[in-house]
Amino acid sequence: MAASEDSEPANCGCKGIRSCLVCENLNGKRRAEDTDHSELFFKYEPSSGLAVRWNEGGVHESFPFPGVLLWEDFVSEEEERDLVNMMDQDLWKESQSGRKKQDFGPKVNFKKQRVRVGTFSGLPAISRKFVLRMSQEKLLQGFQPVEQCNLDYSPQRGSAIDPHLDDCWLWGERLVTVNLLSDTVITMSSEEGQREVRVCVGFPRRSLLVLHGEARHKWKHAIHRQDIRQRRVCSTFRELSSAFLPGGEYEALGSQLLDIALGFQGSSV
Repeated sequence: MAASEDSEPANCGCKGIRSCLVCENLNGKRRAEDTDHSELFFKYEPSSGLAVRWNEGGVHESFPFPGVLLWEDFVSEEEERDLVNMMDQDLWKESQSGRKKQDFGPKVNFKKQRVRVGTFSGLPAISRKFVLRMSQEKLLQGFQPVEQCNLDYSPQRGSAIDPHLDDCWLWGERLVTVNLLSDTVITMSSEEGQREVRVCVGFPRRSLLVLHGEARHKWKHAIHRQDIRQRRVCSTFRELSSAFLPGGEYEALGSQLLDIALGFQGSSV
């Protein structure tokens, strides 16, 4: 298993406006907590597909919230243990906002829209059976991931990820994440007039979450510091956009990347 938090050196991978508890403690500046009261908070109900809330007058409000699929108990307890043990045998690299990461994917410059194979050698061997299992879900039929990103979140480091939309030039319609070791909350947000609407999506341990459609393209997603109460490890799988698939502008490169990815012989880059 990985070394304990107390034995880890006091460093981080934060740059620019991003921060974590490690760098905040070093510079004496704590990031303001997320307490803006100008927002409307809803909770996603998987059974109904609705975002719901009780307003201050005790009136129930709801609206359809499409584009979220939650597959609970996607992995077993034994599989979870094997996955985390395998990750912890590899090197965790420092990342932004108190996270650590392991990348299995091509070398990408999103600003310049450039992608190359680099040292990419494929997804890890242990992921083969889980990618095959994903195809049992109708929404994920034909899902061919070309990147896997493992992330390690820790309350001791103040790990979080700011609201963002994943790139659409390289990455395709479905974003798939497997959540391990602890429950958390994905906070979806969108500007509606002068206020921000937030929808909290519960993400149980050992479950799989798919964002697609409106949840993928209209709503930003984030994980806030206060929603990491224990160590959390996750694996996010991304597929290629249509530009890299047959008939697309970068079809040849996309075919090469998929051949490498789905060989399942990869090590982190």
